[in-house]
Amino acid sequence: MDRVNATTPSASSADDPARAAFTALRTPEGEQLLAELRDHDPADELATATRLRRAHPAELVSAALGQARLRQRAVAKFGAEDAYRMYFTPNGVEQATRTSVAAHRAARFAGLGVRSVADLCCGIGGDAIALARAGISVLAVDRDPLTAEVARANAQALGLADLIEVRCADVTEIDTAPYDAVFVDPARRGGRGRIFDPEAYSPPLSWATAAALKAPRAALKIAPGIPHEAIGPEAEAEWISDGGDVKEAVLWYGAGFTPGAFRATLLPSGATLSAPAPLPAPPVGPVGRYLYEPDGAVIRAHLVADLVERCGGRLVDETIAYITSDEPYSSPYVAGYEITDELPFSMKRLKALLRERQIGVLTVKKRGSAVEPEELRRRMKLSGPGSATVFLTRVAGAPTMLIGHPLG
Repeated sequence: MDRVNATTPSASSADDPARAAFTALRTPEGEQLLAELRDHDPADELATATRLRRAHPAELVSAALGQARLRQRAVAKFGAEDAYRMYFTPNGVEQATRTSVAAHRAARFAGLGVRSVADLCCGIGGDAIALARAGISVLAVDRDPLTAEVARANAQALGLADLIEVRCADVTEIDTAPYDAVFVDPARRGGRGRIFDPEAYSPPLSWATAAALKAPRAALKIAPGIPHEAIGPEAEAEWISDGGDVKEAVLWYGAGFTPGAFRATLLPSGATLSAPAPLPAPPVGPVGRYLYEPDGAVIRAHLVADLVERCGGRLVDETIAYITSDEPYSSPYVAGYEITDELPFSMKRLKALLRERQIGVLTVKKRGSAVEPEELRRRMKLSGPGSATVFLTRVAGAPTMLIGHPLG
């Protein structure tokens, strides 16, 4: 089932096969099956199903196999220790916040003295779990009955039921006045896939913003690709990357946050770069000895100009987020490279240079180029003990290849 507020609750689990299957999974027999399937290989699923159906009802075996697959997928977000104790729905795994990001958000709330949060559109409970582990009591609300049951089961499985109250209700009908803060995670997927229009979220961003502005403090989880013009001046906007991949954006409201500020946070280090307002466009100039690739959260937050100023550098092109300088610069917000060659784009010239230098391992990075890295590597026919990095980009508007190696 989709975790969408428009969903109408059903009367009981008996009326809903998915809820009935989930209820069966929480019986001793269901739990035994899940424990047995913890490390099963999905490639052997047919044989496993055939074997298990000799001793268990077919419906229960199918439900257990489906849940086992979801738990395996969830390890990447929740870690094995939690994932194999928790329960999931397909959309719940897809939409849930990974533990590292949820813990960062919970820590910001806790650091401001927040002791209670209304978690609206709670999904399977990923954020509620992080908030509870930070010592915050949580009202977790979702309108989908199965999703609410899964969230409740997860709170119990992780020993957090005393801090997390799960309620199946329409979030637009919840009185959030008794809570120190509000967290809203609107559904951004529909029947046709990912939703890009913030007003097509469920609930719409405008409703979520209005709810946030009524609370002493609030956070709205949004897609990292949200247009900056869709962000109101009352919000502090934060983009979060984890391990170099941009995971989400959050709009913060209320005491302790800076309206109009943009922030980039890098996990797991927790390094944070912020600016109270956008800086002027940075200078553009020739490629120097060093090239810097900003973290994706810095780019999304429009803070590249801040890094250009810090390193005393310049952009290689006014439309490309590559920074260059003549002196080395170290920062957690960039990956640095020493550039040895700058060439006009040419497959033939690149192949000859790589052959001459006996490059057998080539890292291909691109920004502003239509060339696919895998296709380029295939055409290079690499051989040799050396390694290199090639950047396919534009320099002053011209297609260019920059060749070098990582600093350090």
